[in-house]
Amino acid sequence: VLVACTDDNAADVIDLATRKSVGRVPLGDDPEAFDLSPDGKTLYVSNEDEGQMGIVDVASKKVVGEVKVGKEPEGVKVSQDGKTVYVTSEVASMVHVIDTVTRKIVKNIQVGKRPRRMALTPDGAELWVTNELDASVSIISTKELKVIGNVKFAVKGARASDITPVGISMSRDGRRAFVGMGRVNHVAIIDVAKREVVQQILA
Repeated sequence: VLVACTDDNAADVIDLATRKSVGRVPLGDDPEAFDLSPDGKTLYVSNEDEGQMGIVDVASKKVVGEVKVGKEPEGVKVSQDGKTVYVTSEVASMVHVIDTVTRKIVKNIQVGKRPRRMALTPDGAELWVTNELDASVSIISTKELKVIGNVKFAVKGARASDITPVGISMSRDGRRAFVGMGRVNHVAIIDVAKREVVQQILA
């Protein structure tokens, strides 16, 4: 297991059996989030202060490249086939679509205000993106590379400004998405097919 240590600009490699750190992998300056390629050979990391996505070779433990993106990159998500990396930019309110072979941005997709984290449906057809200051999730078609849907959140008795979705996870069967809604201390459960909130749980 890899655990990011922002203050040290590195990730600790944790042995699950001993629950101890057995090594470190550099992540570049001010790492926010990272994701691992399907073959386990490459780490893609958002470096907030540098406004870039860093590329790290796991075997050599070296930064081997970078791709400039929008200001304050946050979430990072690698496609199931490892050919594409998605990076959110909080300031630009965009998802940057990056080709892992050419290491170039192939598309910038405008989403809601201050996008944070992402989840892919099991079939890889849709990318769900939380928008922290828009109380919403943007749904992107990974084939068409455009927003095809949106889920808005509301909590009875709460101000819209207090609904700040960040964390998101998808069920293994792809039927449900789970979103942490920040300051209102609720988790929203979404029917993925209907794109509707079906339940809210007080966390």
